[in-house]
Parts: sequence; structure tokens; C-alpha cells
Amino acid sequence: MRIERREEVSVAVLILAPFGAVLGALVLCAGLIAMAGVSPWVAYGEMLRGAFGSRLAVTETLTRASPLILTGLAAAVAFRARLWNIGGEGQFYMGALAAAALGHSAVVGLPLPAAWAVIAGGAMAAGAVLLLIPALLRLRFGVDEVVTTLLLNFVALLFVGLMVEGVLKDPMAFGWPQSVPVAAGLRLPDLVPRSRLHVGLVLAVVVAGILWLVQARTVFGAETRAAGLNPGAAAFAGVPITATLAKVAILSGGLAGLAGAIEVLGPVGYVTTTMSPGFGYAGIVVAMLAALHPAGVVAASVFVATVFVGADAMSRATGVPSFIADVIMAVALLAMLVALLFATYRVRT
Repeated sequence: MRIERREEVSVAVLILAPFGAVLGALVLCAGLIAMAGVSPWVAYGEMLRGAFGSRLAVTETLTRASPLILTGLAAAVAFRARLWNIGGEGQFYMGALAAAALGHSAVVGLPLPAAWAVIAGGAMAAGAVLLLIPALLRLRFGVDEVVTTLLLNFVALLFVGLMVEGVLKDPMAFGWPQSVPVAAGLRLPDLVPRSRLHVGLVLAVVVAGILWLVQARTVFGAETRAAGLNPGAAAFAGVPITATLAKVAILSGGLAGLAGAIEVLGPVGYVTTTMSPGFGYAGIVVAMLAALHPAGVVAASVFVATVFVGADAMSRATGVPSFIADVIMAVALLAMLVALLFATYRVRT
């Protein structure tokens, strides 16, 4: 037997692969739920009810999906060019810290659109720098960016802890380790009254649409696809690999930093070292479930948010530990990798 690449992969297969992976993950995890003494039908029903069963549940699910869209896009755009960005969590925190620092006093007095633009630009620059360093190390010295981006997550988190305990510490927080808050007038407006859902969701969806157009209709998009499919052939055809990967690093890190900014300007208002439940790492799962497509990232983000928000309600109603959400995500990622393997390759005898 041998494994050979398929000459042509059906679009329908690529679309159905994520649904098959999600269904497979739910079926496999149903056994774990049954071992806890609860019917999987009841548990999954409570999960859906917890994510969409009320106005509050729906808004909380969409609020959780907003930063996931951007961190998912950050991973997708990097992975498409074979730049393995595992540092979305650190880039998220650096963007959040930059947004809090700028939004507290630096942009106060500017017109609101200009202030938002400055904060978003600063957050994207902070995230981009954190990924550009590993990218340049790979391009110049061949250093594995998987290791460097992963380890920089811890460096970034420690730096954030240093800032919120030091120069950016909120003197009105009664000793609680949090940064100074952004000015009240700079907070993003709510999409739904009396909820945490804010216009950052609209911004994230618009960014996904723009990124799809860039990848599908521009020279830069073609260069990133070529660099990801075959760097040697792309270089031979005249694609500037070094410049392309540097641009991809700036874009990917910037998107993760923007996710941190909208979380600070939206539901949180300040930075703590525990403000992210793993948005950067979950963005990798989102990108893979979406098959690295920007439109799929939006749908995959809603699914991941549904699992995490619904798992809390399911745990309260049935007693199944909410950690089942992490298991579902891990199994879904593995199932997606297997689905993509058999969608792209076939076994011949």
C-alpha cells in the first residue's frame, strides 16, 4: 500500500470535512459523557440550551466568538503560508496591553474614530512585533518558529504581569492586579442593549470578509498560497519568499493583537493576566476546523464559542465537568486533521 496525493480535491469534500470532524468528535465524546452517568442526548441538549436558550445565552456566545474570529484568522493566514504561529495567546495579550495603555490617556481628546484607529493600530503593531521576531529568526537563522512563538507566549504573559503590577497598575483597584482602564467614552457600543455583545463582532466579521478578498483577489494572496504550497517553486517563479513571510507575520500578529484590543474596548475595559480563557490557542482549533478559509473561521468560531459557553450550563445542569469542552475541541481538531488527510490523499494498493 502507498499513500498518494489526489489529483483533484472536491470542494464539496472540503466543505463536508469540518462537519464530519465535529460530528465524529461529538460521537466520541458521548462515550465520556455516558461514563459520567449522564445521557449524551441530555448533556448536548443542555449545552445547546446554555448557548442559545435565552437572549443572554445568545449574546454571551457571540461575545465569546468575537475575539475567536480574529485569533482564528491570525492562525489561518499564517498557516496558509506555512508560518506556524503558535503564539496567538501572547500576541493577544500584547495587543490588549497596548490598547489599555493608549486608551487610558494617550488618545483622550481625539475624535472617537481617530482614537479607535490609533488604539487598533497600536494593538496590531504590538502583536505584529511579537510574531515578526520569530519569523525573522526563522528566515535568517532557520530557527523553528513553533518553539519560539510558543515560548514567547509565556514571555508576553510575564511582561503583562509586570506592567499590571507596575507602571500600568490601576490605583483604584484596591490592590487587585489589573491595568488602568480605558476611558469610558472609548468603549465599544453595545449591539444589544443590556448585554456584553458589542460592535467588535461586526468588526471581526468585516475583517474576515476583507481577508477573504485579499487572499482570493490580490497578488499578495497568490504569493502566500504559493509560499505555502511549494516555497521552492514559488521562489523559482519570482515570489519574494522572505518579504512575503514577513508580511504574513505582520498581518497574523496584527490580527491577534486586534483581538486583544476589541476585548479590552468591549466587555472587559482593562487588562489582567487571566482575561483570556485561551483565545490564542483556541484560534488554532478554529483555523483548522475552518480549513484555513476566512468564511469558515466565522462559523468555526461560533461553534467553539457554543461548546465553551454551553459546557458551563451543561455542567451546572447535569454535573458533567465543564472540561469536556476542552476534550471536544481536542478531539475535533484531531478528527479534522484525519479528515483533511483522507480528503487530500488516498490509499492505493
